[in-house]
Amino acid sequence: MSGIPHDHYEPKSNGAKWLHRRLPIVSLIYDTLMIPTPKNLNWMWIWGVVLVFCLVLQIVTGVVLAMHYTADVDLAFASVEHIMRNVNSGHMMRYIHQNGAMLFFFAVYLHIFRGLYYGSYKAPREVTWIIGMLIYILMMATAFMGYVLPWGQMSFWGATVITGLFGAIPGIGDMLQAWLLGGPAVDNPTLTRFFSLHYLLPFAILGLVLVHIWAFHTTGNNNPTGVEVRRNSREEAEKDTLPFWPYFVIKDLFALVVVLLIFWIVVAFMPNFLGHTDNYIEADPLVTPAEIVPEWYFLPFYAILRAFTSDVWVVIAANWVTFGLIDATFFGVLAMFGAIFVMVLVPWLDTSRVRSGRYRPMFKWWFWLFIVNFVVLTWAGAMPAEGIYTTIALIGTAYWFAYFLVILPLLGVFEKPLPEPDTIEEDFKATVKKTSGNGDQGLKPEPVPSE
Repeated sequence: MSGIPHDHYEPKSNGAKWLHRRLPIVSLIYDTLMIPTPKNLNWMWIWGVVLVFCLVLQIVTGVVLAMHYTADVDLAFASVEHIMRNVNSGHMMRYIHQNGAMLFFFAVYLHIFRGLYYGSYKAPREVTWIIGMLIYILMMATAFMGYVLPWGQMSFWGATVITGLFGAIPGIGDMLQAWLLGGPAVDNPTLTRFFSLHYLLPFAILGLVLVHIWAFHTTGNNNPTGVEVRRNSREEAEKDTLPFWPYFVIKDLFALVVVLLIFWIVVAFMPNFLGHTDNYIEADPLVTPAEIVPEWYFLPFYAILRAFTSDVWVVIAANWVTFGLIDATFFGVLAMFGAIFVMVLVPWLDTSRVRSGRYRPMFKWWFWLFIVNFVVLTWAGAMPAEGIYTTIALIGTAYWFAYFLVILPLLGVFEKPLPEPDTIEEDFKATVKKTSGNGDQGLKPEPVPSE
């Protein structure tokens, strides 16, 4: 657990001591709930509990749906209709699972952006960040395979297009694509293995989540200032922290209730708002949809994939240097996976000695431009791959890579950070003073008048 000095579980009864010597599960739970947490955490730290809830929700609803689903190309679409029409509360279960995936990605993007802004990837939390990115990659793989299962038009053609990208890899592409599909084309073996992996990967994600939580409990939680908790003595640590229970548990549960209220409104009144109507048409290999559009959470990377056409100079140069080995399709694949890989490397690409973006005036401008760029890429990914949309996607892609590979390394050299607070306690008192308007009185009880 965390190296911050704090009370640890001490069994009192004979039964508790007997269990503690053989399986210290109560100690693990106690240390998790009572772990000292920086007292100045803001509302951007609530997305962790939302993500844990979403993972449990997806596993529970997924297991129930799997009981009624048939992984066969002739029966899959009908089995989904059976779930919607004949299974008790089946339509609600499917809508919860479908929109739960969207909430999952919405929360994980906010979680990632918070980590990027406050420098949660910096030492000593590099491994925590890498584990988090592995969870994100597995989430994308799981969501893609789940999108294929209803066997609608968008499911079939989405699987055809995305798996076809692996065929663009020189030398091993055809073999890799055939291994992924289970044959020469998207068919029954594809659906069977996608269903198996979609069912199993969430449990792998759950295991990584436990390791992720263990990792940041070991290093201690980051906070908006980026200043570490004082660990010289228990008295100093207590001035910077509060126990996770009850303070942050209650705060997280309140935030979770608010998020779920909005989620239930979406599920009850507009469950297909972000879906695609073509996926309510059974898959037909002979009829290609006018536009093949993935779910919204894939759109930024879909835009990056399609941004590189054969007339882009960098593609022409790469094609010439490699004697035709790298064409536009393969270059787009490299760019799409590279856009994720540079996020994994950000602990080493950001050279600033200051952790939190709160004290980095130049960084703030580039970061918020990065957020705007993410939104623009999401929009461009939903547009046709032609005309001005391709140009916008190309500009957005250029900024994505420039942010990580050029801007972050240079900011560490040229940026002049603002002064940081010496301690978390100092920042907390300043925040209370600013919000209450009466100094430290918000931290102290009113004196009791003497009789």
